[in-house]
This record gives sequence, structure tokens and C-alpha cells, in this order.
Amino acid sequence: MNASNSEPVKLSLIIPCFNEAATLASCVYRVLNIREAWLSVEIIIVDDASWDESLPIAKGLEKQYQEIVVLTHDVNKGKGAALRTGFKQATGDFVAVQDADLEYDPMEIKNLLVPLINDQADMVIGSRFYRPAPTGCCISGIQSVIVS
Repeated sequence: MNASNSEPVKLSLIIPCFNEAATLASCVYRVLNIREAWLSVEIIIVDDASWDESLPIAKGLEKQYQEIVVLTHDVNKGKGAALRTGFKQATGDFVAVQDADLEYDPMEIKNLLVPLINDQADMVIGSRFYRPAPTGCCISGIQSVIVS
């Protein structure tokens, strides 16, 4: 981390959601846990016309936490459309995607932010399949972080 930065970095996390009632709250709590003195979060949940209890859960979380914004689609448009809806509303310094089913660990996002914050990279794309060699010339993880 670059210690010269005195203001926290704001990360917008887009959570596309379609019928994720079983995992949505847990996902949001884990994302909230990545906050630190140097890192604030904006969580944008985009409900893509879920027919389970995902939307009421998301709305309840939005009432509890000022960091959360809930957006909705009236009809199911797919994950790509949900991401585009979230990206349009993001206000953070950086933007990342977190699947509501917790396929990825939100804590790994912090590792991906370091080269961006320190101006060592313009964009970081994570992969759950690629791991760098021990000498490590490449940055890897399991999330996607995009410069906003």
C-alpha cells in the first residue's frame, strides 16, 4: 500500500443477484468485512427479477447499511445486463464484481487493489484458474477489479 494516501479508497462492489436468497445476506456481510481504515465500500446489489426472497432480503440490508444500494430489473435480463446496470451507478474509485453465491472470497479483492492504488497497474483481472509462479511477475486472484 502507498502510505502517502490519506483518504480511504472507495471500492464499488457490484453484486448481480438472481434467486440468491440462500446466500445473499452472507455475501453482503463478508463484503462489509473487507472494510479497513484505507478502504470503504459501496455495495450495489442488482436484483435481476428474482422470484425467490432475494429482493426483500436486499431491501432489508439496504435499510440497515448506508453502504448498500439496491437496483432492480422488472424482467430477467441476465448477468451481463445486471453488471451494466450496477456499473452505471458505481461511484467508487475502483469497481469489482462479487457473485452473490460466494463462489469467490471477497477478502481476496484487497490484494487486487494494491497494484491499482500504487499505480503499478491500470487494470487487474483475476482468475481462479491461474496462479503465478513463485517468482511472480503477474498479479492474480479470483476477482475482477476494473478502473472506473
